[in-house]
Amino acid sequence: MNTLLLVLLGVFAGLVGALSGTGGGIIITPMLALYFGLPIQQAIGTSLVAVITTSAASSSIHLQRHTTDIRLGMTLELATSFGAALTAYLVGYINRTALEVLFATFLLYGAITILRKGGKTEDEQDELVPAPSGEGVVIPAYEPKRYGLGMSASLVAGGLSGLLGIGGGPIKVPVMYLFMGVPLMVATATSNFMMGATAAASSLVYYRRGDILPIVAAPLAVGVFIGSLSGARLAPRVPARWIGFLLVTIMLYLSLHMFVHILGKLL
Repeated sequence: MNTLLLVLLGVFAGLVGALSGTGGGIIITPMLALYFGLPIQQAIGTSLVAVITTSAASSSIHLQRHTTDIRLGMTLELATSFGAALTAYLVGYINRTALEVLFATFLLYGAITILRKGGKTEDEQDELVPAPSGEGVVIPAYEPKRYGLGMSASLVAGGLSGLLGIGGGPIKVPVMYLFMGVPLMVATATSNFMMGATAAASSLVYYRRGDILPIVAAPLAVGVFIGSLSGARLAPRVPARWIGFLLVTIMLYLSLHMFVHILGKLL
């Protein structure tokens, strides 16, 4: 397996994942399964290592800007980690083809959802202004609400993270923003902060089962770290609509190829 290609894949996935708050796993998992020939369980397990790296790299930048709600993140993470660990155990008993169908369907659903929102994923980001001190940004005053709904959604997000290796960001970000009254920049930063612990909870299970390949994970992690740092630093200057349409293109392309791959095996 070409190490350079894995590093480049990691850079790209880390860049997009940090910009959009999705963690990069939504790109890495299908790419490893489709183009690098990894079984879907190994692709998911190895992708979780990249999600942890994305979280560590991008969170360091968001914490410097004071855009992460640490208390909210730690609270929701209780449910997220439990869901991630639970489904990580169950994935070994799920049919491989069924898991591929589930992932392709999730990609298609995510792409349609972003398109319905007009390609916007962080549309309030540009309205935030730098703090007078020059460090961080000015965040509007807010108070998180509907913690019960947030905990339930985080449980589902953690389950998807453990099952699909995606980090749970595509669920947690809109829930915090739409239903808990959290500014979108804060929701994205907090999701990035949570993803590392979520992925770690399920990656331990994958590692014990032999579904994490160090020879693949190591170059991916190097690329993801570089891409995530760059993405987190570029985030305030990149129009959210561009990132939204980039994600839609990638997700539709990978979903289509995965469905074709599944049909080829069944026919």
